Amino acid sequence: MYAIVEINGQQFKVVQGAKMFVHHIKNAESGTTVEFDKVLLVEADGVITVGTPTVEGAKVVCEIVSPLVKGEKVLIFHKKRRKGHRKLNGHRQQFTEVNITEIIA
Repeated sequence: MYAIVEINGQQFKVVQGAKMFVHHIKNAESGTTVEFDKVLLVEADGVITVGTPTVEGAKVVCEIVSPLVKGEKVLIFHKKRRKGHRKLNGHRQQFTEVNITEIIA
C-alpha cells in the first residue's frame, strides 16, 4: 500500500514504515504525531484511487523523529568577468525527519 501526499507544497510517495525528510514543519516537536489530509492518490491491493483533487477520508499519519535537520551545504558562486567581482554564498536547507506510521484510506 502506498499513497501520494502533498506536504508543505511538495508531493511525496509514502509507504507505511518509511522514514523521510520533508521541508521544515514549524512548531513541530519530537515524538508528536502529525496528520496530512491532502492525499492525492491511494493504492491498496492493486486498486488505485485517484482524488479530484484529493481522496475523501484519506489521510497519512506520521510521527516526528527529529524536528530540525540541516541538509548539506550548497555553495553559490557569482563572478563577473573582467570586473574583479566575485561573491561566494552558502545555504543549508532545513528539514524535518518523519516516520510514516499509518496510511488511512
